[in-house]
Amino acid sequence: MNAITLGQIEQATEGMLFTGDSSVQIFHICTDSRQAKEGDLFVPIVGEVHDAHKFIPDVAKRGCTAVLTERPDAVPDGVDAVLVEDTTKALQKLSAWYLKQLHLKTIAVTGSVGKTSTRDMVYAILKQKYHTGTTVGNFNNDIGVPLTIFSFDASMEAAVLEVGMDHKGEIHRLVDIIRPDVGVITNVGLSHIENLGSREGILAAKMEITDYFGAENTLVINQHCDMLQQADFDGAYAVVRVAEGDDGDYRVHDIVDDGENGISFRLTAQGDVYEFSLPVPGAHNAYNAGLAIAACCSLGVSIEEAKRGLCALELTGKRLSIKEAGGIKIIDDTYNAAPDSMKSAINTLVHASGARKIAILGGMNELGETSVACHRDVGAYAAQQNIDLLIGVGEKADDIVSGAKEAGGVKDVYYFGDKGTFYREAMGLFRQGDTILVKGSRAMSMDQIVDKILKEQE
Repeated sequence: MNAITLGQIEQATEGMLFTGDSSVQIFHICTDSRQAKEGDLFVPIVGEVHDAHKFIPDVAKRGCTAVLTERPDAVPDGVDAVLVEDTTKALQKLSAWYLKQLHLKTIAVTGSVGKTSTRDMVYAILKQKYHTGTTVGNFNNDIGVPLTIFSFDASMEAAVLEVGMDHKGEIHRLVDIIRPDVGVITNVGLSHIENLGSREGILAAKMEITDYFGAENTLVINQHCDMLQQADFDGAYAVVRVAEGDDGDYRVHDIVDDGENGISFRLTAQGDVYEFSLPVPGAHNAYNAGLAIAACCSLGVSIEEAKRGLCALELTGKRLSIKEAGGIKIIDDTYNAAPDSMKSAINTLVHASGARKIAILGGMNELGETSVACHRDVGAYAAQQNIDLLIGVGEKADDIVSGAKEAGGVKDVYYFGDKGTFYREAMGLFRQGDTILVKGSRAMSMDQIVDKILKEQE
């Protein structure tokens, strides 16, 4: 982060410096009182349950003597403070002001499925041409996006930011901060349908990424998605379509899924055909790569630079990462789950090497009234693939198992109501040569199952 002064913070947040000197410099923005230190500005977030103003005396003892605050009475003597109406909104205003000072080329990525992988791909490509910043982990919300922005400095030329949402209006707030040059929508699925009511509602929320677009902006979409095929774009900005068929500006075709060894595909773009190989599993990642390539080309990156970037790609977190112990191979895809990503992960399992193919699946969240049908559909899909053993674990996974049993085809199907029961009764099911997919929504903590199986093999 570049140094900024309390006076600049006062102006950017539309607040009032009521203690301290406007020339005092700030070198880092912090919302976690446990990490606050000298030279930081501590921003106490007020949530539904907790009010972090109570930690201001603690951060002062740690050497952090500058804060934003909604409450003058919460600020002890010796602490510089800018008074604001709402600390979260002030944090967002400050990040928008700060980002504007950097004059970066910016890409924002959203979607029901694949946004983090696509963001990683954009970053891998973009940094072949520009000094680039990116979202860390899953910092893609009202607090995470501003904190990501504060990690950038004057040496950077470009940035890619992931924007997430649970409700209508959230992406609008985030792109108001970012004002991206290019937006990417990877997919419109079923995630958050319980909050947004329908896939049409989800599409409308995703389209908020264009709320500040004009003639100089570009939206990159996955034309392979049925909802984006039907979307009505107003013509105020450029739309670049990534598709399988001839209706795409960038056409992804001849995809080869080599299981855990990665994928290859051809991309037709700008009148030429290019060969790509990615060191990450999952045929769906060919479309994500196409989106990333198209977005980066919109900012002047060449196809050859894109190829170099994707060859060195590393995906964030537990996304189809391969782990081995005791002759057992695990495909760890426990970062999150939705119906489409569940099916894609099952496809990766099918194409992987291994004496037996085993899927251990947990529940998917935020599917609302469609939850039972979606889980049963995933189970039926798994049953129709060439896998040897399907195991459902925990809440909602019983519907996956029910769907699989009704469809038939899997040799063995088990359901365990919780991880404790799974640990007691299922460890004897695995043997050398097995390839095991573990996947479920993040809240299901399926990564604990991965760790347990690996530890048992030591």
